[in-house]
Amino acid sequence: MEKIVALCKRRGFIFQSSEIYGGLASTYDYGHYGVLLKQNVKNEWWKSLIQERDDIVALDAAILMHPRTWEASGHLEGFSDPLVQCLGKCKRRWRADHLREAQPEGELKCPECDGDLSEPKQFNLMFETHMGPVADEGAKIYLRPETAQGIFVNFKNVLGFARKKPPFGIAQAGKSFRNEITPGNFIFRTREFEQMELEFFVPPDEAEQWYRYWREERFGWYKQLGIREEKLRLRDHDADELSHYSSGTADVEYEFPMGFSELEGIANRGDFDLTRHQEFSGQKMDYVDTATGERYIPHVIEPSAGADRATLAFLVDAYDEEEVEGRERVVVRLHPRLAPVKAAVLPLVNKDGQPERAREIYEELRKVMPAEFDTGGSIGKRYRRQDEIGTPWGVTVDHQTMEDGTVTLRDRDTLEQVRMPAGEVGPELAARLAA
Repeated sequence: MEKIVALCKRRGFIFQSSEIYGGLASTYDYGHYGVLLKQNVKNEWWKSLIQERDDIVALDAAILMHPRTWEASGHLEGFSDPLVQCLGKCKRRWRADHLREAQPEGELKCPECDGDLSEPKQFNLMFETHMGPVADEGAKIYLRPETAQGIFVNFKNVLGFARKKPPFGIAQAGKSFRNEITPGNFIFRTREFEQMELEFFVPPDEAEQWYRYWREERFGWYKQLGIREEKLRLRDHDADELSHYSSGTADVEYEFPMGFSELEGIANRGDFDLTRHQEFSGQKMDYVDTATGERYIPHVIEPSAGADRATLAFLVDAYDEEEVEGRERVVVRLHPRLAPVKAAVLPLVNKDGQPERAREIYEELRKVMPAEFDTGGSIGKRYRRQDEIGTPWGVTVDHQTMEDGTVTLRDRDTLEQVRMPAGEVGPELAARLAA
């Protein structure tokens, strides 16, 4: 993980938030390439659900919601973790359940200083704030801890305009906030994060088959975008792990540097959410089939992923080190559709008209895909820089270009270099991206 963190800082993917003030624990800012990479991850998620299907619609609900939302969802009452505090030298706070996993036998001790720990107490994970000028009890609201509830409370609105009937889904990507006791492992667990969630509403008797369907569908999405299958697994929750409303939950897990951890959860939530919001709001949340007259509250299948965790997984899986001609090369083998930059146009030398011709080729290429024009440093250093940000292809302009109009197309992964007419580069790379 240290190498990934160093790469992200060095190449402008991700760095500590508020760094000039010493940073703020577990908060991170995305630089240019990190923004583009995470946006590509989200774009591929949207594409797989919206562009490639006709049974899912999009939503962007507000972060701030009526406080009754969190009563109905159970977050006010039950969204908490067991907190213990070190009574010894360091005074740090820990999640008791995480410590018990690491220390399965005997009395729990502080992992930092081996001090004694306080008795566990429940700690609600929602961030509180206040709406309006007076911070009194009546003005208390919360930053949403998940995007799902925005979908549930808008179920009837969407049903009214979308001209869909179960089975159909509502998808949303957006920020969520959890006051985690022990965040860590870079961007794997942070207090501010971005979710990509789908709530798929189905007739009650079809819930199990759709649960099985989405388990396999979401597992396959990560493989399609280049994550090695041996680094992935689909783990079913044991009975004692299940939420009280879930009849089945499975996690897509990835083998991060700290071991296999959750990348995405797929849950069969039953009719719990819509039933609760119907009870607390007094608004009907059922669906009426106009053809048969059947009335029911749909059951929900929820694939819930983290955009930040997915970004981290793609970076970790793509990171590689190898020796090329006696020198170490760091290369990030991102799937071309995820790569922040698809092609870099590089003049071999900064003279003889090469920079001007390279600039012309770059201007044409960037009309059809994200590209960079780079003249700084030796050609070898520029290749290495592009390898580290994951650019799949390099287009080199040299003296032969000035004579016959051909360029060298370099492949990031194989290092193969082929010559082709400059005018054919755009169509060739577009075809490779679409493959």
